[in-house]
Amino acid sequence: MARTLIRPGGRSERIQLAVHKAVQELTEELPDQHLTVAMIAARAQVPPSTIYRRWQTLQQLLADVASERFLPDTLPADTGTLEGDLTVWLEQLVDDLSSGPGNALLRERMTDVRAARVAAGYAFQNLVLLCGRCEGRGEPPPMPDRLMDLLVAPVIYRIFFAGQTISNQYQAELVHHALQSPMIMQPFGAQASIKDYVIYEDGAQ
Repeated sequence: MARTLIRPGGRSERIQLAVHKAVQELTEELPDQHLTVAMIAARAQVPPSTIYRRWQTLQQLLADVASERFLPDTLPADTGTLEGDLTVWLEQLVDDLSSGPGNALLRERMTDVRAARVAAGYAFQNLVLLCGRCEGRGEPPPMPDRLMDLLVAPVIYRIFFAGQTISNQYQAELVHHALQSPMIMQPFGAQASIKDYVIYEDGAQ
C-alpha cells in the first residue's frame, strides 16, 4: 500500500535549512537593508519559486526563521486533474533538484546504491499517489512505471548528466506527451516494476 505521507527524500529539510541560513546571514551582514526573496534565493542557491511555494510570502518566511519553525512535508497538490497534479509535482521536483542543496544531495546519493534506491522510492510513491487519485475522479489511472520513464528519467538525465536547465515549457511538453502516450496504461511486459527495486525507509510498500 502506498504511504500516506510522501517525503521528498531529504531535499525539503536541506533546502529549508539553506534558506533559513541565508536569511540569518543576510540579516547580520545587511542589518539596515530590506531583504528580498531574490536576495535570499541567490544566497541559498534555490529558485525564488521554491521560496514562494513553501512560504507564500517573505513575511511568513521571516516569521518562520525568527521562530526557527520548519514546514512539514506535504502530500502532492490536488489540482482536480491528473495533468494538473503532474504539472505541479514535476515543477516542484525540478525546482528541488535544480537548487544547490537538492542537487548536492542527489549527487551524494548517486554514489550510494541503497541511498539512490531510497530516493527513487520517494519519487515512485508520489506517482503512485497521484495515479491513485484518478479513480475517484473517474480518470483512467496510468502506470507509475511509465511516468517514471516519461517524466522523471529525462529530467534526471538532463539536470545531472547534461547540466541543463529545465524550462517550464519543456516540463509541460513532457506531461502532455506522457498522457498522450498510447502505452501509458500498459505495464511493461519485459521489464520489472520499479516498485520491486526501490527502498522505503519505513518499510512501507
